[in-house]
Amino acid sequence: MRTITLRRSLVALFAAAISFGAITQAQAETLRIGYQKYGTLVLLKAKGTLEKRLAEQGVEVKWTEFPGGPQLLEGLNVGSVDFGVTGETPPVFAQAAGADLLYVAHEPPAPTGEAILVPKDSAIKSVSELKGKKVALNKGSNVHYLLVRALEDAGLKYSDIQPVYLPPADARAAFERGSVDAWVIWDPFQSAAEHQLQARSLRDGSGLVDNHQFYLATRPYAEKNPQVIGVLVEEIRGVGEWVKGNLDEATSQVAPLIGLSPEITRQAVERQGYGAQFISPEVITAQQKIADTFTDLKLIPKKLSIKDVIWNPPAKVAQQ
Repeated sequence: MRTITLRRSLVALFAAAISFGAITQAQAETLRIGYQKYGTLVLLKAKGTLEKRLAEQGVEVKWTEFPGGPQLLEGLNVGSVDFGVTGETPPVFAQAAGADLLYVAHEPPAPTGEAILVPKDSAIKSVSELKGKKVALNKGSNVHYLLVRALEDAGLKYSDIQPVYLPPADARAAFERGSVDAWVIWDPFQSAAEHQLQARSLRDGSGLVDNHQFYLATRPYAEKNPQVIGVLVEEIRGVGEWVKGNLDEATSQVAPLIGLSPEITRQAVERQGYGAQFISPEVITAQQKIADTFTDLKLIPKKLSIKDVIWNPPAKVAQQ
């Protein structure tokens, strides 16, 4: 009896070990993607092609929506997602905070996809007139750098304005109430404000910023799963190329996903950059300039080295 009992115990223990191993493996083979309300990842999620390709490798895809880049990068930092997309500035603040993240790829410049807006009946006609005014923005987001550059170009310092740090939904509410004098925001919120509120653009990013979209991953995930990252970037690039040749169809797909009219969505879709590529030396230099700007403003505590947080794809992946 003791022998039979021992055997049964060993079988149960072995079954439990297999079960635990299967759970652990399943967890290890899940790609968790963070995305925002708008962008190429929204279309990629809707198409489902990434899930089909990665299923062949035994990888499951899970999606989590975030209200902005800083919040998404916090998700990456705490380990709730493995991969995500943000504007230019959030990765700088995340790196300064010690987040173990890597730049994986970027979209082409989209300088008109962000702007400084004022109410339609505002007396403010130029950026130089923002001196002493309250300006709403999402701290550490892509528009933070646009505001800094626009003020500089107008002969003002960042300290000449009163920044009011609010996420997009709260910033729009403050903008509509008249609690702030201006709002620095990106698409599709920008396009929505222009159409729904007849907000006027004081200055977009043209001639000031690139407004790259960056795809980032946690260092452990990128280093452990280069082939998965390669497939992901290839799929993102493919969706972007499709959008460029099918703006009407892309608009019809995106509009219901983000809950905006086709007219608003079409403008936002047109202003975005498409064609994801791995990080180039030129982009590293541009991103270093952004990091140095925020260091000089003492908005981040130390000088950063962008080249130290760039993912270098293996040769096979880079050729995809």
